[in-house]
Amino acid sequence: MKLGLNLGYWGSKPIDRFIDLAVIAETLGFDIVCTAEAYGSDVFTPLAAIAARTTRIRLGTSIMQISARTPTCAATTAMTLDHISNGRLCLGVGVSGPQVVEGWYGQPFRRPLERTREWLAIFRQVVARETPVVFEGQQFRLPYAGEHATGLGKPLMSITHPLRKRIPLFLGAEGPKNVELAVREFDGWYPILMPPQRFDVFAEQLAQRRPGFEILSTVDMSLASDRGRALQPIKRNVALYVGGMGSKDENFHKRMIERSGYGEAAQRIQDLWLAGRQPEAVEAVPDELAEAISLVGSPDELRARLAAWRASPVTTLMISRSATFEETVRNMEFLAAEVPADAR
Repeated sequence: MKLGLNLGYWGSKPIDRFIDLAVIAETLGFDIVCTAEAYGSDVFTPLAAIAARTTRIRLGTSIMQISARTPTCAATTAMTLDHISNGRLCLGVGVSGPQVVEGWYGQPFRRPLERTREWLAIFRQVVARETPVVFEGQQFRLPYAGEHATGLGKPLMSITHPLRKRIPLFLGAEGPKNVELAVREFDGWYPILMPPQRFDVFAEQLAQRRPGFEILSTVDMSLASDRGRALQPIKRNVALYVGGMGSKDENFHKRMIERSGYGEAAQRIQDLWLAGRQPEAVEAVPDELAEAISLVGSPDELRARLAAWRASPVTTLMISRSATFEETVRNMEFLAAEVPADAR
């Protein structure tokens, strides 16, 4: 099992010494460092800065929202960063949700599975650079010939040649159909809110994975003597995802928690959150669930939990950036010592 660092996205200001964290991760033998985006900082610019200070560690996006860029824009940006990093980019993508897609990007959130397939087909065409790009789909058309078209568009091929004709693509997915799409068409999968013991819920889909297919899970980590206090940020995050991301009837994260065996708790969390009782929603998150999807506790407790992750199909365990620079470094050093280089 390999190790990774997930820096996430910026809050109101840049992440404290995020480039230094990536350099330390590389020094400790971590395989990948990832960034994210929501509706603030973008996913690529921090990776370009990290690429300039590192030489070996892979650079991942976890995730790039496919509605944030056209497929051709995403492909040319990826090719540029792949050149800058000398072939270290791993592009993780996902559809996000209707609040962000419609509220931030001003696009309809419809048939996300279809949108992902079409996006992927165009991206692969651009990066392969074998012919001018032509695509006729339900959500994307190149050249554009729809309403208000001038008729002057023509098939184009990227001026810049790719460093690699196939940049690794990972899919952030929570539902059975999306996980199946990841296994069939992508090079890896980013699960979310998934305990290591519950990958059996996708046993049928994962049975189809090809050799070399990657599964990269991100967990929050805390070497803490006060476990209850350390679990609070994780419980807040779960409550936010289950209660506040998505509508009452359409919430991918809630369904994921239900599939993991916490259906009754997921429903109560959502009900409390939507009723404006957020603190109670946080407390409704079972400690057992928060512990299952994280690495929290004493060194001995963390070692036991690491054993569960090693026994799972996960190929790379990524830890989230902690509240402080120093804590993130301590966590990385602990993991590097507990997962020897010859076991990665």
